[in-house]
Amino acid sequence: MDVANSSHIVVTLLLSRKYLPVVVDNFHNSKPKAIHACEKIAREALGANASQEEKDSCNVDLIQGDIADPAVFNGIFERYSTQGGIYAVIHVAALKAVGESGELPLLYYQTNVSATINLMQSMLRYNCLNLVYSSSATVYGTPETIPIPETSPVQPESVYGRSKGMCEDIIKDTCHAERSFNAVGLRYFNPAGAHPSGTMGEDPRGKPGNLLPLLAAIAVGRYAQDGLKVFGDDYPTHDGTCVRDYLHVMDLAKGHVLSLDALEKAEIFKSCGKTGNYRTFNLGHGKGQSVLDMIEAMRKASGYDYQYSIVGRRQVIHCFPSSACMLILIPFFLNRMGDVPDLTADPTVAERELGFVATEDLESMCRDLWRWQSSHPNGYDEPEGSTGVSAQ
Repeated sequence: MDVANSSHIVVTLLLSRKYLPVVVDNFHNSKPKAIHACEKIAREALGANASQEEKDSCNVDLIQGDIADPAVFNGIFERYSTQGGIYAVIHVAALKAVGESGELPLLYYQTNVSATINLMQSMLRYNCLNLVYSSSATVYGTPETIPIPETSPVQPESVYGRSKGMCEDIIKDTCHAERSFNAVGLRYFNPAGAHPSGTMGEDPRGKPGNLLPLLAAIAVGRYAQDGLKVFGDDYPTHDGTCVRDYLHVMDLAKGHVLSLDALEKAEIFKSCGKTGNYRTFNLGHGKGQSVLDMIEAMRKASGYDYQYSIVGRRQVIHCFPSSACMLILIPFFLNRMGDVPDLTADPTVAERELGFVATEDLESMCRDLWRWQSSHPNGYDEPEGSTGVSAQ
């Protein structure tokens, strides 16, 4: 799982007092300490007068296993079948780096698509018929309408985006074939921030691939030697840099739990008709921030004086098959300079049908991220007793 998102979902589930989560992870890009932090936060929220039973309800069953191995799922479902079974699955596990996906397409399709099929086969085998799937706004490609509604065409332009779109199709087709199967797909935009306590946050292995965690890492003295580059300042936005819809990870986690609750509500599937019980929702703030906006916001939060250089737009190469009927597909290439200028969500449907509202703003997002990063410069590997660093 991705520690930046999943651990915050776990702690939100624990605090809801409605669900007892079981976490399955191969720790490719996360660490067990993130789950231990979830348990600690949940116990502290109970207060000093909590009973032992209440404290025990904050324990998470953490299972190390690879989602690409069908035996892992079958073993877990079999184990819990004697305890009433598993009610639902929140599927967050995936490889997610857009650039890397183009270099390692087979790995991405195997991890993101094949493993999803394995999971759903096990779910059906053990009569677990409720799924919340973490998709991505990358399935929209270059959208025609901003803010982006769920009715926008699904036209992903990267291997990662295509893997997410394929999984959505697989889930939708399964819901059509298995009428008792219910699923919600969440297309979210740019999760960022950390838990407000400062005890849990993003700790990727290697250099962060996303802007905000990279800015936080630079401010504590990591990767500054690489220089901070802004790819293009000639986009049709208010300052010429790309605009993205950043969403606090706690709002993101809330959206997943609201979706889990909504699976019990038949009314969210009324519009599905004969297509099966599958709905997609955007999780976003509904307001975009540019690259330069984010640099300035993190400067205010951290006190670090970021030095950056404007370089040319990134070159993105897209490949399309010339014929779907041929046994050998001859591709042609289209060079397209730069990133999508604006990816901002229209979260209206999620607000109306799930009750989802993003309440955290850019300031709290950066403040919470900096509280985590400044007190854990090396993430969860920080030595005991460390007091963190100062950006001044």
